[in-house]
Amino acid sequence: MTAPAPNDKTLFLAWQDTAHSREWFPVGRLDVLAAPAAYRFRYTWGAERARNRAGFTPLLDFPKLDQVYESAELFPLFQNRVLSSSRQDFRDYLKALDLPVTAEPVEILAISGGTRVTDNFEVFPKLERGADGSFCCRFFLHGARHVSAAARDRITKLTPEEPLYVTLELTNLFDGVAIQIQTTDYHVIGWAPRFLKEDLLEAMVHAPSGYRAKVVRLNPLPVPSKQRLLVELSGHWPEREPMSGADFQPLVN
Repeated sequence: MTAPAPNDKTLFLAWQDTAHSREWFPVGRLDVLAAPAAYRFRYTWGAERARNRAGFTPLLDFPKLDQVYESAELFPLFQNRVLSSSRQDFRDYLKALDLPVTAEPVEILAISGGTRVTDNFEVFPKLERGADGSFCCRFFLHGARHVSAAARDRITKLTPEEPLYVTLELTNLFDGVAIQIQTTDYHVIGWAPRFLKEDLLEAMVHAPSGYRAKVVRLNPLPVPSKQRLLVELSGHWPEREPMSGADFQPLVN
């Protein structure tokens, strides 16, 4: 597979098996090509695994698993997951994501996740490893509704730039192993997204003390709970490129 050029961007599309296991699978890869400007979508081996394990079927927009889809414009499946810039609340929407008014749809999707109440898909960005092995990513805290009342109260008192702890949880009720986010006074306030788990587990084993997290912004109500607390996490990867496992690889080149 040809690696993306330095200015290219990659997003993944994840699908959740809501009928049985609740497991998430990375089923598609959207490459945003800088030169010439274009978009390319391909299913990943995660889609094949999801089909075998959970009955995943191809999307109407992309009906064949073994085809490369290309377009000069962002595919409707992704564009429709971004709030229209004509909406009166569009600036507030970008502010909640800590993005400038000039943000492109792909930048918005990378933070917002493009979730909708009408389906079980989520968008997330490919994590990029710097030449020195460093990385930095942002995500909205997951699972805050599952923490204690004291922890939920502590969330309301968080401030921008406040440091947070990143720890491994080995007995998570839903996932077995999870990446836990704590305050510095040891309140468990939530978890990192599942799509980060496998790579972070491997990386944290190699450099267990090399991880830092902080609050980017706490969005006030009535912002949806899924977009309440924006977190930034940074650290170092081992030699392997992040998100290079089988599930993330395209079915066709």
